[in-house]
Amino acid sequence: MNYSSSGRINLSRLFRVFATAIFSLLACDGMAGKAKPNVLLICVDDLKPLLGCYGNKQIHSPNMDRLATRGLLFERAYCNQAVCAPSRNALLTGVRSTSLGIYDLGTNFRQSIPTAVTLPQYFMQHSYRAEGLGKIFHVGHGNHEDPASWSVPHFSAKSIAYALTESSAKRTLTREEALFANESNVGNLPRGAAFECADVADDAYPDGKLAEETIRRLQSATTQTNEPFFMAVGFVKPHLPFCAPKKYWDMYDRASFTVPALRTPPEGAPKFAPSGWGELRQYSDIPATGWLTDDQARTMIHGYHAAVSYVDAQIGRVLDELDRLGLATNTIVVLWGDHGWHLGDHGFWCKHTNYEEATRIPLLIVAPGVTQPGTHAKTLTETVDLYPTLCDLAGLPKPNLPQTLDGRSLVPVLKKPSHNHKAAVFHAYPRNRRGEEIIGRAVRTERYRLVEWKKPGAASDTADLELYDYQADPMETKNLAPEQPKTVAKLRALLMNQPEATPQISASRKRAH
Repeated sequence: MNYSSSGRINLSRLFRVFATAIFSLLACDGMAGKAKPNVLLICVDDLKPLLGCYGNKQIHSPNMDRLATRGLLFERAYCNQAVCAPSRNALLTGVRSTSLGIYDLGTNFRQSIPTAVTLPQYFMQHSYRAEGLGKIFHVGHGNHEDPASWSVPHFSAKSIAYALTESSAKRTLTREEALFANESNVGNLPRGAAFECADVADDAYPDGKLAEETIRRLQSATTQTNEPFFMAVGFVKPHLPFCAPKKYWDMYDRASFTVPALRTPPEGAPKFAPSGWGELRQYSDIPATGWLTDDQARTMIHGYHAAVSYVDAQIGRVLDELDRLGLATNTIVVLWGDHGWHLGDHGFWCKHTNYEEATRIPLLIVAPGVTQPGTHAKTLTETVDLYPTLCDLAGLPKPNLPQTLDGRSLVPVLKKPSHNHKAAVFHAYPRNRRGEEIIGRAVRTERYRLVEWKKPGAASDTADLELYDYQADPMETKNLAPEQPKTVAKLRALLMNQPEATPQISASRKRAH
C-alpha cells in the first residue's frame, strides 16, 4: 500500500493505479477506446494517376482530390500486373501473379491456392461484415466474384452498358458485352461503340446505380452497431467504352487535348513487348490495324477524361453519405486504381504492358488518427502492400495464412510519409514469343525499370531484356539494356529473389479486359 509522508493512504495515486488497471482489462477485451474501424475500399477500373491531386491541371476530379486532402497520397504506387483480374488477385490475396501463376482472366486464383484467405475473408474471420459491390475480383470464366469472400451475396453491376440504342448495335448483344458475359461466338457479334455521350442522368449507367446501392449499404451499416464493415466498392469507369452523361463531356474542350508526340515503341524493345491494343480494336469505328487519326485520338482522350469525371462524381456521392452518417471519423478509406492506361503514348492504347503508363496507379489512404491530412509519400509501393496494411490499421492479428503475403505494411509510411518503404517493386506481364508463352518479370526502382522476358525456370541466357532510365529518359524512348550491363546485372539480382510461377493455364489475352 502506498502511504504519504504523513502515513496516510495516497488516495490520488491509488485511484490512478486502479483506473489504469481497469483500462488495461478493457483493452484486452477490445472494448477500450473507439470501436473497431470500418473499411471502405474503393476500386476504380483503368484509372491512371490522371487526377488533380496528382498535379493534372486539365482533369475535373474534385471528389478524389478532396479525399486526397484528408489523408496520404502515394506518388509512386504500382500495380503488380497491368490487367484487371491478376491485379485484383494481388490486391485481395496479397500475392503477386508471379507467385500465383495466374496471369489472365480465364483462371481463378483458387486454382493456384484453393484455401487462400482473401482480404475480406480475413476481416470476416475477425467479426467484420464483408460486403462486395461492383467489380472487385473479376476472375474466372464469366468474370465472377468469389462467394467465400462476402458475408452477403455480392452486388453485381454490368461492366459494359450503353444508354443509346445506336451505340449497342440496335440493342443486340455486342462482342464486348459477350466477353464479360462469357458468351460464345464472340467474333461473330457486332461491335459496340467505343464511347457514348448521352444526355442522361448519372444512374443511366452502372456506376450511378452502384453509388446508389453503396449509399443504401452505408445507411444500413449504421444499424449494425456491433458489427464493423469491410465494404469493397468497384466502379467500372473509366473502363472502355467511354460512356458518360453529356454534362461530363461538356466539362472539356476537345480541341484543348494534345495528342502524344511520341507514337512509336521504345527503340530497341523486343518486338513482342509493345501492346497491340486489341481491347480497343474490338469497338466500332476503331481500325483493325494501324494508328488512330489525330481526331480519333482526341475523341478517345476526351472520352477518358469524361469517364473519369463521371466516376469521380459517383465517388463523391458515396463520400458525402459517409460524412452525413457520421461514419467518416471511424472509417479507413482506400482509393485504388487497378492499373494505369496508355492514352496514345508510344502509339499504345489500353493497358497490357510493362511500361510506366500502364503500371503506375493512384493510391490514396485515409486512416483517422493515423494519417495526416494532405500528405504525400514519394516512396515506392505496390498493390500487394495493401493486405497487410489494412490488417494493421484495423488492429487485426498478423495474418497466418495458407498463402504467403508478398507485401509489406504501409503503416510506417502512413505515420511518417518520409519513411523509405521499399527500394523496389515488382510486376509482370505475359507475352507470346515465337510461339512460346513467356513472362516479362519487371523490377521498378526509383530510377530504373528492368524487364526480363523468358519462360519461368528457363536459363537466364534465354531472356530478352529491357532497361529504362527514368532520370535520363522519362519517356522510355530507348531500351538501354545492351548499353548498361552492370545496371542490368544489379537489377537482375533483385529479380532472382522473386518467384516466377508457371502459368496455371496458358494466358488468353484475347479475353484480357
